[in-house]
Amino acid sequence: MSAVRDRLPEGRYGRADSASTDRRLKLLGGVLGGALLLGVGIGGWWYLATNTVSGQVVTFEVLSDSAVRAHLEVHKDSGQTAVCTLRSQGADQSEVGRKDVTVAGPATTVDTTVTIRTTARGTTAELLRCKAADQH
Repeated sequence: MSAVRDRLPEGRYGRADSASTDRRLKLLGGVLGGALLLGVGIGGWWYLATNTVSGQVVTFEVLSDSAVRAHLEVHKDSGQTAVCTLRSQGADQSEVGRKDVTVAGPATTVDTTVTIRTTARGTTAELLRCKAADQH
């Protein structure tokens, strides 16, 4: 490549100071990387600060070709109402059932059993999300 540069007319295409260019690129990379980390940090903080409801499927049982029962445990603030969305998938990973469950009451931890009606035999019970009812 330097042989080609040597044959080009002097000053026609210019030459960048490679040390100066390297410093600028490193500075730009550092600034962009720092901005990305800041954005991810703010997003994570916002998610944790605003999401006061969490849950998990403790166990599930396939009842029949048209129903799956799930034992759901929800953690929330006292007196808060939460809405949790559960789904069941078939053996081919297609969704065969979905249900929104409202969880209310003074307790901060609520255990409940939910039956998800399915269009085909379900093989799973999965919690998609739990949110405060006013965020739903």
